[in-house]
Amino acid sequence: MEKPTVAVDILGKPFNINCPKGHEAELKEAAEYLNTQMRELRASGKAVGLEKIAIITALNITYDLLSSRRYARSNEQQLRELTSQLDSALGQQTKVS
Repeated sequence: MEKPTVAVDILGKPFNINCPKGHEAELKEAAEYLNTQMRELRASGKAVGLEKIAIITALNITYDLLSSRRYARSNEQQLRELTSQLDSALGQQTKVS
């Protein structure tokens, strides 16, 4: 089965990217996000050159992703602890009744 090709534009340069069928919208959204981040970095003047802009943008996005994962794991741990406390409290209530 052939994968569809999606045309995206990053910093004014066109790219045709193979994509699993049914995920074209997600790829376009990701490309748009990447393009926006790269444009903002370029406009800030903190990085010059396409390669440096791409690397710094990739590092920024990766940092955000890893931070989000740590936050999600922390929330999952808190939820497990609260569930355990709730189970314990319900168990004690059942014994008292």
